[in-house]
Amino acid sequence: MDLYQFTEGIVSWLVGIVNWLLNWLGFHGLAGWLGSPDVIKFLTLLGESIVLLAVGFIVAITMIWQERKTLGRLMDRRGAMVVGPAGYFQNIADGLKTLLKEYIIPEKADKTPYNWAPVIMIGSSILLLVAIPLSDRFYMTDLDIGLLFIFAVFSITPFAILLGGWASNNKYSLIGGMRSAAQLISYEIPLLLSMVGVVLLAGSLNVGEIVMAQENSVWFIIPQFIGFIVFMIAIVAEVERIPFDLPEAEAELVEGWWTEYGGMRFGLLMLAEYFRGYAGAAVAVLLFLGGWNGPFLPPELWFLIKVFIVFFVFIWLRGSLTRVRIDQILNIGWKRLLPLAMVNIVIAVAIKTLGWI
Repeated sequence: MDLYQFTEGIVSWLVGIVNWLLNWLGFHGLAGWLGSPDVIKFLTLLGESIVLLAVGFIVAITMIWQERKTLGRLMDRRGAMVVGPAGYFQNIADGLKTLLKEYIIPEKADKTPYNWAPVIMIGSSILLLVAIPLSDRFYMTDLDIGLLFIFAVFSITPFAILLGGWASNNKYSLIGGMRSAAQLISYEIPLLLSMVGVVLLAGSLNVGEIVMAQENSVWFIIPQFIGFIVFMIAIVAEVERIPFDLPEAEAELVEGWWTEYGGMRFGLLMLAEYFRGYAGAAVAVLLFLGGWNGPFLPPELWFLIKVFIVFFVFIWLRGSLTRVRIDQILNIGWKRLLPLAMVNIVIAVAIKTLGWI
């Protein structure tokens, strides 16, 4: 039973109870409308969306907790400890606290794009969850071009960041937005090229079929190790984590492109960053680490374990490396990663031609 069938069963059961109540009260027409196939389908899709959003929210909160605790150990401190077991609920407490913060719009900001930039950023981050399956039975959509869809949604982010930085009427925000646009464009090209080898070996852009191809042979990290390294470096830059966090760079830009955002908008933007971090780690698992394949445990659990391991690498890099200058960032993307991605494509073609996979 997949997620749709499971959700449809629950929705049908709930609608049956409501229909019985409506018929008992004499609202026979409303009961008939509520039990129609179109309404059931709509409610099922809505239920699926709520389930995926809940899973994404829990994973994001867990990643924030994981980062705070891991960085605490790397820095010889304990991290969050008080609220909840091992400080797990501290992130929820911090999120509730942002609801009480005053929300201030700069007087000379261009209010329409200023307000829409976080909506685009948060909306695109949540949309990523739609195309990322947790297993072959836990997914919302199975697109033939699912991989392209994921990175098409990823590419919306530079537009939102540049829009928000420009509309804030703050020179630091504008510089942060320009840095972000330059960085993300520079790294999207090697990021996409690093996946070409995987697509060639799997013969598909469908995420599920890529995972199935690894189930029948070897994980693609082995024949595509160069592509994996390029992908990992590029995805860290894509989700703007240290050492590639120049768009925020609090040392010289206060807080980069979102300097003028406060209150719950700041909290949601921060949460969107972790949604994108989850999406980046999930794609790495799907393309190179066998997806949800693994013995004994449920496939969804295997998938999440691998995602948290990849995210641990992101945290490890944050705790170990210093920030890179903007010129160094662009040089790494164009002069180092791009040629390596092209070499990786040649290796993939050779492997496919020789029939090794």
